[in-house]
Amino acid sequence: MNTDIVAARGSGAVRRALEAELRAARARGVEQPVVVDVGGGSGGWAVPFASAGCLVTVVEPNPNARATLLRRAVEEGVAQRITVVADDSDALDAHVPAGSADLVLAHGLLEVVDDPRVVLAALAAAVAQGGAVSVLVANRNAAVLHRALTGRVADAHRLLTDADGVVPGERDMVLRRYDSAGLTDALVAAGLEVTLLQGDRVIADIVPGEVREEELADFELAAAAIPALRDVAGRLHAIARRS
Repeated sequence: MNTDIVAARGSGAVRRALEAELRAARARGVEQPVVVDVGGGSGGWAVPFASAGCLVTVVEPNPNARATLLRRAVEEGVAQRITVVADDSDALDAHVPAGSADLVLAHGLLEVVDDPRVVLAALAAAVAQGGAVSVLVANRNAAVLHRALTGRVADAHRLLTDADGVVPGERDMVLRRYDSAGLTDALVAAGLEVTLLQGDRVIADIVPGEVREEELADFELAAAAIPALRDVAGRLHAIARRS
């Protein structure tokens, strides 16, 4: 069975990790892995997972995103494998049975929810024993460096010292950012064990536009797991399991 999800957004390192989880689920004898995408938006991950033979549930409150997702699913011929739930992430347990998911995605979610602890507890409850939770979050260190390198040193300092990794008063949809230690601590507090922590978009947001895509992709794959580079990547990606 195909495990190719390369059409999904995100770096090669993230896709490689998720494809490995699909292979592991099938090695456990799961013919159609169950994937739950919480805050799945317009289907950037859901549609490729469904195309790879998974049964996907997307929990998404935004009606415009849901409409785009459904249209994409129909166009790709995978609508029958995708269930769309119009609700917030903190209502996950009302729609997904405990321990039923082989893979739970929370990509770009923890930064914007009111209480990430509640959401993380729901993610941990939804995943099956042997399955995995995939979390992708904005990296505080990258945001600090970006502001400093563009001359916004005062903002960089405020972001560095703020408890949530944001600039107070800045017009930004992000409520919090994480560093490696903070993300690991949050996952462990939810009863999860982190088995992979890597960077996503290590240099992709800062290199000149004339850089060749193949060279950039090769570099991102090589750099993702190197701690010094991971910790300044645009986003942090974690794979975690029930402990």
